[in-house]
Amino acid sequence: MASRNAKMTLILGGARSGKSHFAQELGSKSPQPVLFVATAEAGDEEMRQRIEAHKKARPATWRTLEAATQVGKRIIQEMGEAQTVIIDCITLLVNNVFAQHGEPLDASLIEQAVMAEIGELASLVNQVNARFIIVSNEVGLGIVPADGVSRLYRDLLGKANQLLAQQADEVYLMVAGLPVPIK
Repeated sequence: MASRNAKMTLILGGARSGKSHFAQELGSKSPQPVLFVATAEAGDEEMRQRIEAHKKARPATWRTLEAATQVGKRIIQEMGEAQTVIIDCITLLVNNVFAQHGEPLDASLIEQAVMAEIGELASLVNQVNARFIIVSNEVGLGIVPADGVSRLYRDLLGKANQLLAQQADEVYLMVAGLPVPIK
């Protein structure tokens, strides 16, 4: 299972694979206090309900930082005494970057913005003395999306996941609620 000495753990998986639950489990066993960084935004009632359910599942002692973008900067500002930082999730962070760019989408500009977010986050992990547990979806296992925007999203999230995995001490792929060690 996960090492307590890992500086950065990346948890990948599909929808409803148990990524967030596993991240919270690791966070509960990690040095306290914990800062939970939520990247989700409640764009509709169903998403608002999901966010509320996630909030209720977290320990009350954890601080929550809601950061749709500029996650690295926001963590630095709000880090406080946190010894463990859980970021849930990169999937929505990339989606939020896409949402900041109107139509028509400029693939080059979006890629620069996504890579800047991920680069800043990767740099942050090396700058602060805390354990990072990062959640992201693995979206490259399905069919090739039919439209260009969806393919761009899949490709950029895949690139972000690769960059984070290269830096991570541990990488897990969640399958049916089971953590499968990859690295």
